[in-house]
Amino acid sequence: MHDPIQFSFPGSIARSHAQAAWTWVHRDLCADLIDAARVEEGSFTPAELEAIIPQVLSRMKAGLDAVAEDSEKDRRLRAMLGSAEARDALPSIIMALRSRALLVKAQAFGKAVNAITEEAQLGAALQSMPLKDPALAALLFHAAMPQVGNPSRLITAVIKLSGNATEASVMRMGFSPVIEAILAHAQNQLFALQPAGPFADIDMVCRSLERFHRLVRALTGYIEFARGSRWAMILSAITKQVSDRIEPRLREVVPDINHALRRGREGADRVDNDRLLAAINGVYLLATIRECRDSLALNALFEQAWSQSGEALEMHLQRNLDLIRQNPADSNTALRLDAGIKMAEVRFNADYAETLRRARATAERRS
Repeated sequence: MHDPIQFSFPGSIARSHAQAAWTWVHRDLCADLIDAARVEEGSFTPAELEAIIPQVLSRMKAGLDAVAEDSEKDRRLRAMLGSAEARDALPSIIMALRSRALLVKAQAFGKAVNAITEEAQLGAALQSMPLKDPALAALLFHAAMPQVGNPSRLITAVIKLSGNATEASVMRMGFSPVIEAILAHAQNQLFALQPAGPFADIDMVCRSLERFHRLVRALTGYIEFARGSRWAMILSAITKQVSDRIEPRLREVVPDINHALRRGREGADRVDNDRLLAAINGVYLLATIRECRDSLALNALFEQAWSQSGEALEMHLQRNLDLIRQNPADSNTALRLDAGIKMAEVRFNADYAETLRRARATAERRS
């Protein structure tokens, strides 16, 4: 899992902790087996590591056993790894390495879930997981979850097998690893939610928002969480974190549209390409938030931005159509009009955008 990680879950390993463990392995435990220079230059291959995994695992276990018996060695290991959390992650990392063949099968399970149409078959597939071994089940569901396109189907199957939608029933039947894998992967979307600047990867941001929504709705739409429970608290906290990351960019959408689509009041007319790109990105983000708003804490701000963006687009499109009628050769107005029509297609619909294109073509012909 990518940082930032506020909540940890069994079977979930932070990327930073895995990297710290790898440094411990190749530098301190297996310097005779792994060429540090090749690790540094990136030429040491997974296939080469696979060939020595049994020895690596043996030395990792021996290293952990040694520090367990000596508090000073344990303190030094924590310092080397960078945190007590990284030290605590070592048993999970060892289990993951030992279970690497099962992790591949878990990924295949996640893909197979998407093709299972019968509820009975999906329930049987869930029960084939090692639910009586919570630590291993947690690891496998974490590996499977990124491959599951519609996590709601997993949850409905879990509820049917549990006989009840309450979290107590789900936990009693051993399905906690499913819920926690969904929570962990919802939290993991925070890594991609960096929508600042005109060159932010808005496609990645929108995909992560959509994935966050699917994961959260799979839980809030079906599971009856106990008031004040750990799972309910985690859901509330990560919803706030995601909303807090998106809120500043949402506030910029309407100002970006206004700045990008209007002619400068003074001096020579110049198109601000960065602001134009930011405005287009903002409208795409706004449309995505509209689809995901049930999983976010942005309702009042979203409604305001949605309404004002529509008003701003209609006003600027009309002004730029008037300008293109007066001067069809004005390339700056043409550029703003093209961008405005693209935003209108996202904000309104394709039919409205096509009407605007015809209006522009008519204006240019008459001129």
